[in-house]
Amino acid sequence: MNEIVDGLVKAFQLIFSGDPKLIEITLRSLYISGIATLIATLWGIPIAMALSLGNFRGRFLLKGMFNTLLGIPTVGLGLILFLLLSNAGPFGFLGLLFTSSGIIVGEAILVTPIIVSLATTAIEAVDPEILKQAKTLGASQSQASTTMLREAMAGILLAGVASFSRAIAELGVAQMVGGNILHVSQVLTTVIANETQLANLDVSIALTIILLAIVFGITLVVNVFQRRRK
Repeated sequence: MNEIVDGLVKAFQLIFSGDPKLIEITLRSLYISGIATLIATLWGIPIAMALSLGNFRGRFLLKGMFNTLLGIPTVGLGLILFLLLSNAGPFGFLGLLFTSSGIIVGEAILVTPIIVSLATTAIEAVDPEILKQAKTLGASQSQASTTMLREAMAGILLAGVASFSRAIAELGVAQMVGGNILHVSQVLTTVIANETQLANLDVSIALTIILLAIVFGITLVVNVFQRRRK
């Protein structure tokens, strides 16, 4: 019990002293997960639009596939990406293994099902009469779709927050693709796992507090934004 209390005290000392190691790891984690979420959003929203507003064969099969992938184990995805990006793999020539860029690619793939599934649900929840009215008023298909997208913005924003939270809190992809290399691919979760194994509880507790603060803080901001928007 004394070790835990002592670890907590030292953890807060590290945080409030602005420890350079903690700052570096935190900023890198925010950058990697932020870019990964942005990339997933850029290709996930058009897919969600097609699944919610389109009418083509296999649409329900694709929706079911993305819903199924919501629970994909990060370790399993990390192993697949490791094999694909290793020197013996088909994409080894890209040199992404054990780099921050490799983690970005992996996390973008990981959170894509979240973006697609939640955004699709949000768009489908919009009154279809809005789409009909937009077309009646002379809007093109793309303009009408943009209107639907704007009406579903609250749900899409929630999808982005959920995706970012999933990305910054995952361990499997970051560990297996990034390798937890000092000053290169260390992120919050990999360092927490490594420092805990080394019995450096002060560092692991400090980083855990920072991780939780980031996730809760972003969620709180989004909730406040949604209430004001309503």
